Order: sequence, then structure tokens, then C-alpha cells
Amino acid sequence: MVQAPPQTLTLAAFLALPETKPASEYLEGRVIQKPMPKGKHSVIQTELAPVANAVLRTAQIARAFNELRCTFGGRSIVPDTSIFLWSRISRDADGEIADRFESAPDWTIEVLSPGQSQTQVTRNILHCLKHGSSMGWLIDPQEKSILVFWPDRPTEIFDQPEQRLPVPAFAEAFQLTLGEVFAWLA
Repeated sequence: MVQAPPQTLTLAAFLALPETKPASEYLEGRVIQKPMPKGKHSVIQTELAPVANAVLRTAQIARAFNELRCTFGGRSIVPDTSIFLWSRISRDADGEIADRFESAPDWTIEVLSPGQSQTQVTRNILHCLKHGSSMGWLIDPQEKSILVFWPDRPTEIFDQPEQRLPVPAFAEAFQLTLGEVFAWLA
């Protein structure tokens, strides 16, 4: 028996579908549902955005969003944390935060969950970098490490608690060590 190839959707058809929980992403005609965050993933994601916003949002430099759908470059992805420069935050006609963000975040942050494909998450970070992101972080709670991706230099791994984590130039006021990130798990 011959099986038909899997059907693919257009981006417009995908965006017309109801949202799923956990979120689904659209990648090259395929719909991929993100795994449900586990405890460590959830804690890091929950703690990171307010810590970043305490510095960046307060000064109206940038704003961190958790689980924000970003549609650009033929994909629709939902990074765990997206940070947008203040001037690039999508706004509606009333000047409020828009429901749709149609550009890459300035800084994309992913937290790896058990069973999640590191390759797929890395592809999303690289897609963001290709479309204008200044930096990407891939936080691995199991390994207690963070991979830092730039658009114009080699990826680096941070795995020592005292290491200060690099941030994009616009976020210089935001300082965090690897040890501080993983201390949230205690």
C-alpha cells in the first residue's frame, strides 16, 4: 500500500487555525507542536522575563515577552522568551501592544525541555539571527549550560557558574551570571 505524503499548509492557513496549548509552530510547511514545559523549563522562563524587564522595560530600552508568536521569514515560531527593542514593539492603532508580531525578536531565548529536539530549537534561533536578531540563547537546564549564538561570530558555551553571560549591546545594563540563572531552580 502506498501512503500519501504528509500534507503541508500555507503560512496563511496555519495562522487561521486556532491556537494550541502548548503552542504549535509553522516551519517550512510543517506544523510542529512544542512540548509542554517541564518544571525546570517553566521556572527559568518564568523568572527570566521579569528580571530582564526590571532593567530593560523600566528604562524603555526593550521588553521581554514569554511565549509570544513571532511570524517572519516564512515561519511562525513561539520562542520561550522574545526580547524586542522598545522602538520595535508591535503596536496597534491605539498605541497598545499589538496581537501580531511580524518580525524577529531582537534577542531570542529558548529553554530546552526534556525530550525536545535541540536541533529544532537551534534551527529557530538561527532563523531569528538570519532575520535580524542580535543574539540567541539556548538554555539547557539538564547540562546547566547556555549556548550563546550571534549572527556574526561563533557560538559559545557557558557552563561555569561565575561566568557573566553576554547580552546584546542594547541590553548592556542587564547583567546576569550563569550561576544566577540556575540558582532559580533551588
